[in-house]
Amino acid sequence: MSHNYESRIVWTGNRGEGTVHYRSYDRTWDIAVPGKPVVHCSNDPLLGGDPGKMNPEDLLISALSACHMLWYLHYASEAGLVVSAYEDNPVGIGEVAPSGAGRFIAATLRPRITLQENPDLERAAAIHHRIHEVCFIARSVNFPVSYEPEFIVVA
Repeated sequence: MSHNYESRIVWTGNRGEGTVHYRSYDRTWDIAVPGKPVVHCSNDPLLGGDPGKMNPEDLLISALSACHMLWYLHYASEAGLVVSAYEDNPVGIGEVAPSGAGRFIAATLRPRITLQENPDLERAAAIHHRIHEVCFIARSVNFPVSYEPEFIVVA
């Protein structure tokens, strides 16, 4: 079964003269999905973008982490593991070729997961390796994704 995911991207960087010169326009845009808040975006700051706005690389690594988190919560629930908090500080590693073309070459998810009441930590850690088989985003990327979970146990 297929699903459609739709978005609207609107370039907001026209300073009045369009793309008449390479430096005559801003690399900014809005993501506008009907019924959802608008996300203001910019190019990577290394390429002259606004560091206060999300860039495509931020969005990709965030989507990868969020998809992983949602599947982790699902599998933890099925396994009888009670998760009371989950946060991640993922890191994507990119490279730029001499031609200027860039790509991600790896990502590491570093979730910090709070578990309740004497959990099976081996089972909690094993869940991470099952997720890549089902996570929509993880199955769509062409770079390796590794996991460095930290578990906090509270009584």
